Amino acid sequence: MTARREPSAPPTLPGYRYVRLLGLGGFADVFLYRQDLPVRDVAVKVLLAGSLDDDVRERFQTEANLMAQLSHHPSIVTIHQAAIAADGRPYLVMEYCSRPGLAQRYRTEHVSVHEALRIGIRLASAVEAAHSVGILHRDIKPANVLTTDFGWPALTDFGIAATVGQGGGATVGMSIPWSPPELLAEHPTGDERSDVYSLAATIYSLLAGRTPFEVPGGSNSAQDLVTRIERTPLPQLGRQDVPPALFAVLERAMAKHPSRRYASAQAVARALQQVEADLGLPVTPLDLPDVPLAPDDVRQPAQSDDATRLRPVIEVAPSTPTWAAVPEAPTSDGLPVLDVPAEEPDEEPSSGRGRTVTAIVSGVVVLAAVIGVAAAAMNRDDGPNPQPSQEFSVPGDAVVGQDVPSPTGLSGTRQSDGTFVFTWTNPQPAEGDRYLWGVLSATGDPELAFVPTTSVAVPPTGDDGQVCIQVTIVRADGRSSDEPTKACAS
Repeated sequence: MTARREPSAPPTLPGYRYVRLLGLGGFADVFLYRQDLPVRDVAVKVLLAGSLDDDVRERFQTEANLMAQLSHHPSIVTIHQAAIAADGRPYLVMEYCSRPGLAQRYRTEHVSVHEALRIGIRLASAVEAAHSVGILHRDIKPANVLTTDFGWPALTDFGIAATVGQGGGATVGMSIPWSPPELLAEHPTGDERSDVYSLAATIYSLLAGRTPFEVPGGSNSAQDLVTRIERTPLPQLGRQDVPPALFAVLERAMAKHPSRRYASAQAVARALQQVEADLGLPVTPLDLPDVPLAPDDVRQPAQSDDATRLRPVIEVAPSTPTWAAVPEAPTSDGLPVLDVPAEEPDEEPSSGRGRTVTAIVSGVVVLAAVIGVAAAAMNRDDGPNPQPSQEFSVPGDAVVGQDVPSPTGLSGTRQSDGTFVFTWTNPQPAEGDRYLWGVLSATGDPELAFVPTTSVAVPPTGDDGQVCIQVTIVRADGRSSDEPTKACAS
């Protein structure tokens, strides 16, 4: 297996002095620089020289523009500058956050209910702010929530964001453990309620110390996770200090069908504020511009949705992903599973306001056509007369007992820029076939994603210049190859 690739050389930037490497990504590296005037530390995200095709440049420009549009919000990363270095590489300069982000914390710390509620409400205000200007984040997860020097969460990495109205299409990239069922369907669709699901899944991870449908000590492949996300009731958190009302909020926000979720991130925040009030905790205020505020009376019914109705914006082309993250090594604690989903509350509590600043950008960039997998039909009640915009495609029961072949002829060749192009053959192609693939490493399970074609491009990842991948055929009905095909190239 291979080690991680060497970092790219930090560019020379006028007015900044290089300090050290912060992180590596598939198509960009993040460095710590010291700005000369005003004097401060900043995080600089720099595209790799070998990834400067038109699609990646467009994704990078989209990320810069969206972050600039939203970075005035106290719980969204602040961007200071976007430019082209002397060596031709685009870069973003952002405010640097030195404290551990949620990706590190949820695996290693016991996060209190009080803090999880406070973080959840502040993140919900950030998501609502994005929605209010017509932007869907589409990849809310712990790795995309950094922590400012003052302890505030800061949402980052809008690289695969889309404008409202585009919804979730075949080009949507997402991290499977925190993705809603409608983004994992054969024909992905999504709206604000998809971000609501991922927001709640992130809060769940903070409380549980694992991803929502991860089975401690069990099999947690991408196929396993997708099947559970689509069919399995949300597992209990396994903590005695989490009140039933909080679990009920998360359960509703993560309902299988979008029509059963909260209609907005603001509604999630109000419900979390109600939990705070019921527990006798100080109610965390929200940062929501032009919203009727009631910080001292969170028990009031929700205000009119007109206050936060989404406004049309200029259409921004979505980015193209490379691979979707799968969970880290599972924890060892066993968790019971609910037999019946909880009843939905009839009303939602009200809102308030608050404050924060910024962070660095997540290093991993997703690139490839992620069209999701429907491993089996969801056992769910769609509810009475759902609207067409609330529907998402789920195939019928998966056919069992019919073998799906493994790919053949998998091989890779190194290109002049160091990128490896792997190709393979589907010996028995069928309509709707797609391919689950990932880069193998010595540190754990591969990061997996779906592509519709029989080839992928991979940047070099090891000191020895070798890259190894695995590929599985996935049918439209959810069946897949019994064993992935693996190959290396150097």
